[in-house]
Amino acid sequence: MLPSITGQYLARYQRLGAGDPAAAPLPVTGAQRRFLLVRSLGPAGRADIVPMFFAFPRGTVDPIRLRGAANHLAARHPVLRSRPAVVRATPVLVPGPADVPLEHVRRAPGESGEDALRRTLADWAAQGPPLRMFLTEDGAPDGEELLAVVLDHTACDGQSLARIVEELGAAYRDRLTPGDLAPAEAAAELTAYREAVLRQLDAEDRAASPAALAYWAERLRGVQDQAPPPGHRTLSTELPSGAVELKLPSPAGGVPFPALLDACRAAAAALHGDGALSPVGYPWGGRPAGADGVLGCFLNTVVFPADTRCRPAPEVTATDWWDDLDRADTPFDEVVRAARAGGAGWSGRLDGLLTVDDSRNRTPLRLGPAAGREVHIGGRQVRAPFAVSATQGDELHLRMVWDRTVLDDDTAEGAFAALCGALPVEAPAH
Repeated sequence: MLPSITGQYLARYQRLGAGDPAAAPLPVTGAQRRFLLVRSLGPAGRADIVPMFFAFPRGTVDPIRLRGAANHLAARHPVLRSRPAVVRATPVLVPGPADVPLEHVRRAPGESGEDALRRTLADWAAQGPPLRMFLTEDGAPDGEELLAVVLDHTACDGQSLARIVEELGAAYRDRLTPGDLAPAEAAAELTAYREAVLRQLDAEDRAASPAALAYWAERLRGVQDQAPPPGHRTLSTELPSGAVELKLPSPAGGVPFPALLDACRAAAAALHGDGALSPVGYPWGGRPAGADGVLGCFLNTVVFPADTRCRPAPEVTATDWWDDLDRADTPFDEVVRAARAGGAGWSGRLDGLLTVDDSRNRTPLRLGPAAGREVHIGGRQVRAPFAVSATQGDELHLRMVWDRTVLDDDTAEGAFAALCGALPVEAPAH
């Protein structure tokens, strides 16, 4: 039997650190491997980025103080000052000095602040710092200024965002800069990050057992790409993606995750018709046992085979999902290899993505006395043909975005209607 992809990676990485481990580059997790692989295979080498947008009263943000605070974070957390590299055919992160840019984005004539930020992020250079900030004005008289705090996805997961916002606000409040971090503390954080990732890789290697790979080979048998690759059709509008959203009453305790998966199954059936297994991915996981709570990318992408041939009972989906979670640590690239070895005609591309958030865990970015109002700026490029986000709280906020080079707006909106109709909640009366 072939050694696991993770085991092979660990062996290559350990050879890189045969000298002084403190001077070696940092290892990458299976999730980070996936992001770097997708980037390398794309024709433009485009990175996956995670932006957060905040609106502040005009004149609130002190750029020098904010950049000092951001660089303090980057000095403390190695992943926020490390850039991807390939050393002797081994993907790694190479730490460097803290250098978080804050760019003041000038609006073109007639351009809104949202358009200016959207244009700027479309030109994101994959080789730059993993944490960057952009500041512009919304263009309205007596309006607001918009701050974008943007991370390369290799440097963060969903669990990291609230902590980054909280620590950035605290460092701004206390006027911290990289000089306020003791060298011994920075060295300890570097060691903790390396050890946490190595623990994660060890867990991923164990999760690529023959039994787990056999499970995924059988689970994904028959899965195939349903959506055409990006770029096959001409854009119908200037924006590369479309979006639609809806707020629904949320039952006590929220909507169970398997019900959201079943709703994505209904969307896939509306998009591609009945009779196939459509691969939909979702992030899942956490930190390895015993590891420090370092910032970084630890969430794996788990594949849900959305069966558009039938709609099983909710308890069947729930049982299948719980079985999947028992093997959720198996890295994505291992799962793809197992599925293909088991006969699936699947390239590894996902037809859709599902993310779930809890609005009660959202932390506002506070810069001095002002708390930023988090805003959404749509129309940006998306990696998958469609992506669904479900924010649960006092109500269920559903949002779907889609790649307009793959799906036309009418088709995508019909899929969203099918998704909403499949949920165990009642739409508000009009």
